[in-house]
Amino acid sequence: MSAVYILWLRQLKRYFRSKSRIVGALGQPLLFLFALGFGFGPIYKQAGQGDYIQFLVPGIMAMTILFTSMFTGIEIIWDRQFGFLKETLVAPVSRFHIMLGRSLGGATIAIFQGLVVFSISFFAGFKVENWLMAPVAIVFMFLTAMLFTALGTAIASFLEDMQGFQLIMNFLIMPTFFLSGALFPLNGLPDVLTYITMFNPLSYGVDALRGALTGTTHFGFLVDFAALGIGGTILLFIGGYLFSKVQI
Repeated sequence: MSAVYILWLRQLKRYFRSKSRIVGALGQPLLFLFALGFGFGPIYKQAGQGDYIQFLVPGIMAMTILFTSMFTGIEIIWDRQFGFLKETLVAPVSRFHIMLGRSLGGATIAIFQGLVVFSISFFAGFKVENWLMAPVAIVFMFLTAMLFTALGTAIASFLEDMQGFQLIMNFLIMPTFFLSGALFPLNGLPDVLTYITMFNPLSYGVDALRGALTGTTHFGFLVDFAALGIGGTILLFIGGYLFSKVQI
């Protein structure tokens, strides 16, 4: 497991050395937070739904985790093109441990980005319902981040160019985000959208964060935990299998 720790630490060092990456990853979440939060806030309140900022912030945190986690996979393609991946794969370590270390590093980075957005949200007027539930929120952030980091790694394992990865990511990320309940309540949706949101793993991440931070859930914590835990475990093993087939 020392190899997992080393790869996890390497991911973090690479991330924190790039200050532009840290700042750039916050641009879109903050745009959604302030533009939508204050733009649709009055409409949301007039509809009798309360404070839109309270509803929106957990969804934006989940969006940040989604984007950061998925795009961690592009580092595999980058390392493959420049030969860094070969140096890692020739080490006397199982490829599953390599993939696990990279996934843990990507998940940690995604959680950090989510916490940065969470900190900034207080300037927008967000209030935590119960601070004792903050550790629960971090647990669900980790589960969400691991699930989507594993998915990003699995996709990157059988792609060879960054353009293809970005196209697939954009095809997956935007529908996953918009159909997760991050921007609108899941109650009263048409049947088709209801079924789509039920099969969308991000829906459970958003719901769990919203429940931990604001005290309201749609599915319930047990369902959220089961969906994220089982989904993340399955994708981790799928990602490990695909990563083991990477050709160098």
